[in-house]
Amino acid sequence: MLETLAGRTMASAAGRRIVVAQDTTEINFAGREANRRGLGPAGDGVSAGFFIHPLVAIDSETEAVLGLLDAHIWTRDDAAETVPRRQRAIEDKESIRWLKGVERAGELLTDAASVVVVGDRENDIYSCFARRPAGVDLIVRAAQDRALVEDASLFASAAAWPELTQMLVKVAPRRVGDPGRIATVWRFVRGFSRTARNAGVALRAGPVTLKRPRNGFARTDPETVSMTLVEAREINPPSNEEPLCWRLLTTIEVGDAAAAREIVRLYRLRWRIEEVFRALKSDGMRLEETQVHAAVRLFKLAVVGLAAACRTIQLVDARDGSPRPATDVIDPTLLPAAEAIGPTLEGKTERQKNPHPLHSLAWLSWIIARLGGWNCYYKPPGPKTMRAGWARFATMAAGFTIAEVLKAESNVRIP
Repeated sequence: MLETLAGRTMASAAGRRIVVAQDTTEINFAGREANRRGLGPAGDGVSAGFFIHPLVAIDSETEAVLGLLDAHIWTRDDAAETVPRRQRAIEDKESIRWLKGVERAGELLTDAASVVVVGDRENDIYSCFARRPAGVDLIVRAAQDRALVEDASLFASAAAWPELTQMLVKVAPRRVGDPGRIATVWRFVRGFSRTARNAGVALRAGPVTLKRPRNGFARTDPETVSMTLVEAREINPPSNEEPLCWRLLTTIEVGDAAAAREIVRLYRLRWRIEEVFRALKSDGMRLEETQVHAAVRLFKLAVVGLAAACRTIQLVDARDGSPRPATDVIDPTLLPAAEAIGPTLEGKTERQKNPHPLHSLAWLSWIIARLGGWNCYYKPPGPKTMRAGWARFATMAAGFTIAEVLKAESNVRIP
């Protein structure tokens, strides 16, 4: 299944500048562990659960999700580790998933115009920087104040650099219901009505040469790695809020203010994978509540859920118009069903008619939204509407296909 999904995403990514977001989410069955089989401890070390580490491809220009590239799914062993973490090779740690994710992105996206893999602070791994495959760039939020060849620490280095520019960034709320600093909608997460705050930040950037750490490295890794640090530090933050400070390590050269802004913009696209996780869990399949018990089946269900979550986000992205074809999310054999269903959903007013080109992703998004209960007025359809609409469409498309087969059989003449 992953190969099929990756193939569709690779076709969509050909010739485009692609950002690949990778991150890990946990499926924790706390309180719902009865009869679960084959699962080790989740992140709390007690409850049964497993982990999902997907790669999601994003169009750099449109910022639209193109689909799922790959996913690593695993559960932890109940046996305690006998070798201290710092003494284990990276290949023997769960952290290897970050390196394999970068490697996999390079293998799959050979036809893309460019590939940039973005990761959060857990992706701050020296071996990941040192082993970066050719043709793949990185943007990783720094977690560790690393030693530099320049006889300084990473975090202190930017203080001496001149300010390149200032910009406004929209920052995600810490939790659902958090009003943020400014009551504005976080439009970056399309379809999720969550508030956020705007933060004015000053950008600084410069080259840095990282020293190989004293612990947790492979002797085959080089002693130094040259990268660029882009620091986005909040200006005059409110006294009751922790100041925003993003320190972004990248393999992309940054020579001016425009380049620094672009690094920040590309890093913000990492939040698209958070949307996929929400569509998989709280705003979608609610995978933690499944009645499936066996680990092998749960892992297969997780792949199905990831595919559905990506499709939901793609449909939300396309609701206001998209140059992408509908076949980004459905098989061509389902287009006749959508053609038949669409006109039945149109109303008498101009706003109740599908305004998008036939067979475009936006055209399909309109149909799915209508099936999900959207009335063409008021707020635009979000992930929950799209998910409900897709469930109805799948049922109707199956009925349409059966009807077409029976119709063809009834027209067969027996000599």
